Amino acid sequence: QVQLVESGGGLVQAGGSLRLSCLSSGRTFRTYAMGWFRQAPGKERDVVAAINWIGRSTYYADSVKGRFTISRDNAKNTLYLQMNSLKPEDTAVYYCAASGQSVVVLNPGDYDSWGQGTQVTVSS
Repeated sequence: QVQLVESGGGLVQAGGSLRLSCLSSGRTFRTYAMGWFRQAPGKERDVVAAINWIGRSTYYADSVKGRFTISRDNAKNTLYLQMNSLKPEDTAVYYCAASGQSVVVLNPGDYDSWGQGTQVTVSS
């Protein structure tokens, strides 16, 4: 079982930046793919970005391409999401998740461990 703890959310004005972090423990971090998801009120939880076990393969949702960057530091057991040029529509609770696979996966059902979520609010 993996324990995940997100941090770095908050309130920011449109056009600003935030960096989310997700500290993992309980299983060898470097062996599994990771993802960031977000869920706005009344909407489904959608994938934002995902990364394979070693960080050489990534995926981004069309809505965040060119603005968000996912990365991982396997030595620190930490996943990151750098969010730039934030928009009000990026407002959501952001979750990090750990997959049982080493390759990039996009379906929430492919992830078996989830963090508690961190709120990101972008004001216009």
